[in-house]
Amino acid sequence: MIRVEASPTAAGWDCVVEISEGEKVSRHNVRVSKEDLQRWGRPGDAPEHLVRQAFDFLLKHERADQIKLSFELAEINQYFPEFEREFANR
Repeated sequence: MIRVEASPTAAGWDCVVEISEGEKVSRHNVRVSKEDLQRWGRPGDAPEHLVRQAFDFLLKHERADQIKLSFELAEINQYFPEFEREFANR
């Protein structure tokens, strides 16, 4: 299960993400810019929705304990170029 809580900042949002897999829980901090939300979100999407979908994507490619603990949402595209294509086709 993926839980996301977003707090607004001047540049966008700081998101705290909690991934529960059985008894294992991992926590991650993700910074989402307003530009990220416009680029990868759909009109009307909340940042929490975008981050949850981004983590669904990440979990298809790596285990929760392999995901960086703190990062900018845009960094995903650097490690997984297919992120851009997949989100453009949603």
